[in-house]
Amino acid sequence: MKRINVLITGFIFLCSFMAQAQGKFYTKSGKVTFFSSTSMEDIEAVNKSVVTLLDTKTGDIQFAALMKGFEFKKALMQEHFNKDYAESNKFPKAEFKGQVINNGEINYSANGTYTAKVKGKLAVHGETKDIETTGTITVKDGKLTVNSVFNVLVADYKITIPKLYRDNISKSIKVTVDCALTSL
Repeated sequence: MKRINVLITGFIFLCSFMAQAQGKFYTKSGKVTFFSSTSMEDIEAVNKSVVTLLDTKTGDIQFAALMKGFEFKKALMQEHFNKDYAESNKFPKAEFKGQVINNGEINYSANGTYTAKVKGKLAVHGETKDIETTGTITVKDGKLTVNSVFNVLVADYKITIPKLYRDNISKSIKVTVDCALTSL
């Protein structure tokens, strides 16, 4: 009987330790895409090395992306983006820090796709703005996938577009987040 109690106590301890460890999910290979569409030209860039952290207990969520990590189809676009628009040497990264405000409605221990309402602050180009958006958190076999699509205004982040290129770049940029997270 004593042996069974020790085994049960050990099993409960192990389960509680695993539950605590699964409270935080992480990736350093998240994907963020931005897209600008005008009648003159479509511009798209992808960053596949976005660091993401989600604490399922508190709903705290963070993203960090190096601006030079965004890759364009045309090398000249990438050069102009880093030098003239994003000023990547002066403002090397973009960051989002926020919260899943409906965190209690998401069952992180059951497979499924859940609507996530996220609110926080996005810092780009030395400017920080409040962002509120909706996305999804998909739970599958102990792993999470975080997805969201939202728009940001170029002017909100004081990114200046030279007059010559104003017709080529949309005033509103579509941002797509797609990050697969694993337990820490």
